[in-house]
Amino acid sequence: MDKISATGASATGWSRIVLWLLGGLLALSGLGLGLGGVELISLGGSWYYLIAGVVMLVAGILYILRRPAAAALLAALTVFTVLWSLHEVGFDYWGLVPRLAPFLVMGLIAGLIHPLLTGGRFRKESFAVAGVFALLLVAGFAAMFKPHGVIENNVAAQNDPIALQDDGTANWEFYGNDPEGTRFVAFDKINKDNVKDLQVAWQFRSGELAVGASESQNTPSQIGDTVYTCTPTSEVIALNADTGDVKWRHRVELQNTKTVWNRCRGVGYYEPAAVSDPYPIEGETHVVPAAGALCERRIIQVTMDADIVALDADTGALCTDFGTDGKVSMMTGLGDVKFGHSFSYAYTSAPTIIRNLIVVGGWVFDGRALDEPSGVIRAFSADTGELVWAWDLGNPEITRLPPEGETYTRSTPNMWTHPAFDEKLGLVYMPLGNQQPDFWGGDRPPLTDKYSTGVVALDIATGRDKWVFQTAHHDIWDYDLASQPTLYDLPDGTPALIQPTKRGQLFMLDRRTGEPISKVEERPVPQEVAFGDRVSPTQPYTVDMPSFGTKPLTEQDMWGATFFDQLACRIAFRKLNYKGEFTAPSLEPTLIYPGYYGGFNWGSAALDKRNGFLFVNDIRMPQVVTLRPAEGVDMDSLVSGHGVGSTYPMIGTPFVIDHEAFNSPLGLPCQQPPWGVFAAVSLKTQQLVWERPAGTVQDVKMDGLRVGLPVPLGMPTLGGGVVTASGIVFYAGTQDYYLRAMDIETGKELWKGRLPVGAQATPMSYISPVTGKQYIVIVAGGARQSPDRGDYVIAFALPDKK
Repeated sequence: MDKISATGASATGWSRIVLWLLGGLLALSGLGLGLGGVELISLGGSWYYLIAGVVMLVAGILYILRRPAAAALLAALTVFTVLWSLHEVGFDYWGLVPRLAPFLVMGLIAGLIHPLLTGGRFRKESFAVAGVFALLLVAGFAAMFKPHGVIENNVAAQNDPIALQDDGTANWEFYGNDPEGTRFVAFDKINKDNVKDLQVAWQFRSGELAVGASESQNTPSQIGDTVYTCTPTSEVIALNADTGDVKWRHRVELQNTKTVWNRCRGVGYYEPAAVSDPYPIEGETHVVPAAGALCERRIIQVTMDADIVALDADTGALCTDFGTDGKVSMMTGLGDVKFGHSFSYAYTSAPTIIRNLIVVGGWVFDGRALDEPSGVIRAFSADTGELVWAWDLGNPEITRLPPEGETYTRSTPNMWTHPAFDEKLGLVYMPLGNQQPDFWGGDRPPLTDKYSTGVVALDIATGRDKWVFQTAHHDIWDYDLASQPTLYDLPDGTPALIQPTKRGQLFMLDRRTGEPISKVEERPVPQEVAFGDRVSPTQPYTVDMPSFGTKPLTEQDMWGATFFDQLACRIAFRKLNYKGEFTAPSLEPTLIYPGYYGGFNWGSAALDKRNGFLFVNDIRMPQVVTLRPAEGVDMDSLVSGHGVGSTYPMIGTPFVIDHEAFNSPLGLPCQQPPWGVFAAVSLKTQQLVWERPAGTVQDVKMDGLRVGLPVPLGMPTLGGGVVTASGIVFYAGTQDYYLRAMDIETGKELWKGRLPVGAQATPMSYISPVTGKQYIVIVAGGARQSPDRGDYVIAFALPDKK
């Protein structure tokens, strides 16, 4: 009798136990795959899983019976799986992982136990086979830590000359740094050679954690030697630009304490003495305060109560000559703004100051009802708070306040994000949302429907619309324009506007007329639609500009950490109502891809003015929505909220709509990575310059456990970048807790600084007029979906020279 140990234990006894256990596990796995494969085939899907399941089941039984044919059968299945995998995904690393990794493990185990099937014969050969599979596993594991799907197109950087502002006179005055929304700073003190030496210069904690309904998404402003930041619940804080010490704080007592959407993305700045050519305001004379007077310079904020507040930039005191005791309510003319216990109207973005005007849109709680507050856009006097003009896109006759007893047109498309403006052309560019309640539009009138999900040019002085370009017709997918437009003059002098969209499309328009510069074509889209609604026969697609995450999903794109959850995702995909982009919501679970988080969200793009390279970052997360007849539904019992995990009541329509993530049983997105990328596009040539997966899973928590491995899958991102004249783009809105510096010409990482928690905000940069140091500042309150929360404002700088 063969012996396998010095103790004389029976080889037959031990081998039977091992072969029974492993054979049984293989057979059960095969049974599960086979049963799932039958269901997938019944849905019109791949036959592979049934074939693989049957072979694994038979091989498992043969292992139990101690038949050497088991190994041959498993080897044949492995070869078949390799060929099938290459057919489905080619050599795509992440596509191959769930398909081949299980067979590498099975091959390793099969090699180790094969001598138990052969009475000890072919031991060396068996262990050699096991060694090969072990090496492949090690190589595959090591490859996890390298970025895959990297694209570098070798677009030549031209590095056009640009005037530097390294003397400390520049301010970060607007949300996107300048009126054009470029997030570009003409500084080169931090450059590619010394960026590796960056360290924390100062850190401030506000004391307000971004928890519950709050998210910390602020991009600070900087004026002279002061940095201004704001918290999700509307406290404004002035900090010393070199030390982070508090100069003053101003907090208002909010009425809107139960909102589902506490944010403050920024504040505005107004200096009357700097306005030499004010816009004329009826009944008002522009007065420059005396030097040293209260409110000689002003910080303008909008609170979660939708109050515009003017504060003295030096002390934080209210400017009592503005509105009533320093405040103007944006609720005037809106009518009912309550939904349940919360306001359904606020403004989460920074007000836009154009000379002596404060231009604001409004945030409306998505999907509540047909009757919601107006999306009216207004301009107020930065001196007095008086209403200067209103653009009510449902009633062009209203140019200021609505008639007595009336309101601005209810439920019109709104602008909740940031505009850009061109003072030479006298136009401000408004990225609009879709009309409420987002996912059903049967009652939308043509007058408002033509503006929905469009970028609109308004006359700065009068608020009258000049042109509109619609990026989605009759939008019932919540594809509202979240990104600020970027303004850029092409080499031939054409003034361009680039509008990123949630659809992953980049539209390049002539900002004088709204006509496309880069070709746009209308393409047919699915026409099935829910009762009472309609869809457009075609939708606009940019042709020559790169697009991101727009490839229609197929069963082959379904993914999982193992072949079991990949199979589950393939089955789930086959069950969904999905005919490509613009599949309309229905009574069947319907896949929306690109998803309504993006594509491109409010973080917007950043522009390298030297090269015309546009830096973008995206989200690739589908959602599943399902309409349910509203009749008989207890609206009070619905899970209220915003987006995935909630039900929108859509009161006044025939339906409510449920929202779910399209995830595997393990909680991972069902489609193949990346789930977010960094990229750069040349606006001069309309080419993709480079693309790389965005961030790692290092700080992701699954069931409360931190992954801990810096695997660069490419994760969803939220927030924008800032580009310096030295050719660096800084970014922090990843799922891992880092501020990164990347080479704008290649996307290669030059440096990363660890943050105490993640961020979902756009960094900013300034040079101190006192010390001459360049700082990179990021607000870190916690990455989206992360349980780790914070209240940090962190400034990085180069160490002092010794």
